[in-house]
Amino acid sequence: VQLQASGGGMVHPGGSLRLSCTASGVRTFGSYDMGWFRQAPGKEREFVATIRRHGGGTFYADSVKGRFTFSRDAAQNTGYLQMNSLKPEDTARYYCAARYDGILSTIRAERSYSFWGQGTQVTVSS
Repeated sequence: VQLQASGGGMVHPGGSLRLSCTASGVRTFGSYDMGWFRQAPGKEREFVATIRRHGGGTFYADSVKGRFTFSRDAAQNTGYLQMNSLKPEDTARYYCAARYDGILSTIRAERSYSFWGQGTQVTVSS
């Protein structure tokens, strides 16, 4: 499985961006959990959101709940992270990730994801 993330950029506080993550090399990507993580300079990578396989629900970090929406287009093997009301503290490099299996309790653990994209930079600044 190869993951390609795109859609990053620079926006003012309060602005919006939509990140995309497209999977290739897999026939049934709907069978994978897809996640987004982010890493700011000098900080550890942190969980942002995950959308479960087979319509198993979507889960968010508290810091982005109500502002970010994660959706997926199974036909396009693509996941979308709509980010609204962006804040300077959202500035980070965003990575998409995927895993074929794993239990619900581990969705926030980056070590449980086997496949990673190259990341896309999001900068929120006035």
